[in-house]
Amino acid sequence: MLRALIATLRGAPAYLWSGWGSLASLLLFVALWEIGAALYGPLILPDPRATFTLLAGWWGGHTLWQELAITARRALAGLALAIGVGSALGLLAGLSMTASMMARPWVTLLLGMPPIAWLVLAMLWFGASDGTPVFTVFVACLPIVFVGALQGTRTLDKPLRDMAQSFRLPWRMRMTDVYLPHVIAWLFPAWITALGSSWKVAVMAELLASSDGVGAALAVTRVQLDTTATLAWIAAVVGSLLALEYGLLEPLKRALERWREAGG
Repeated sequence: MLRALIATLRGAPAYLWSGWGSLASLLLFVALWEIGAALYGPLILPDPRATFTLLAGWWGGHTLWQELAITARRALAGLALAIGVGSALGLLAGLSMTASMMARPWVTLLLGMPPIAWLVLAMLWFGASDGTPVFTVFVACLPIVFVGALQGTRTLDKPLRDMAQSFRLPWRMRMTDVYLPHVIAWLFPAWITALGSSWKVAVMAELLASSDGVGAALAVTRVQLDTTATLAWIAAVVGSLLALEYGLLEPLKRALERWREAGG
C-alpha cells in the first residue's frame, strides 16, 4: 500500500496535467452560466463575476468558514456512520445468499424513501439539534454503501477464493491479496457517491431544521430574495466537494488501483 502511494506521488505531474480536461469542463459550465445570466437577468440568474466577487469578499471573513465547517462536520459524521455500518453489514450479508435475499427489500425501502421523509421524522425525533442532519445523512447514504459492499462480496471470484483456501494462505494474506483488492473496487465508488449525497442531504436538512450551517444561510438568502448570495453559497459547497474529491479522493483512488494491480 505504501509503495503504491509513493508511486502515485511520483505520478503527480501527470495527474495534474490530466486535470486540464476537468478544468475545461468547468470553464464551459461558467460560459453557459454567463449566457444564461445575459438572457434572464440578475434577478433570476446573476452572472458568474458577481457571484464569485461576493464569494471572494467572504473569503477572509469568519462566517464562510464557520458555516462550511458546521455543514462538513454534520455531513461527514453521518457519512462516517453510513460507511462503518453499511460496509460491515454489506460484507456480512454478501457472505450468505439467504442474508442477501433478506436484505434486498430493506435496501429497496431505504433507496425508495425520499430523504425529505426521513428529515421530517428526524425533526420529530431530534428537533433542531445536530442529530437531525446527521441522522438524515446516515439513512440516505447507508443503502448506497451497503449495496457496494454487498456486490463486492457476492462477485468475488469463487475459483480464486477456492484456490486461496486450497493453498492454505494465511488469513492476513487472504484478506489483503485476494479479498480486499476486489471488494475495495466496489466499495470506493460507493463511498464517493455517498460523499456527494451526504453534502446535499446535510444542506437540505439544515435549510429546514437548523439555525446554522450552509443550509441555514441559504434559508436567509431565500427570505431576502438574494439570488447572488444563494449562488455564492452553492459555489462554496461545490468548490469544497471538488477540492475534496480531486485533492484527496482521486489520488487515493489511483493509489488503490495501483495497489490492486500489484496485488493481482
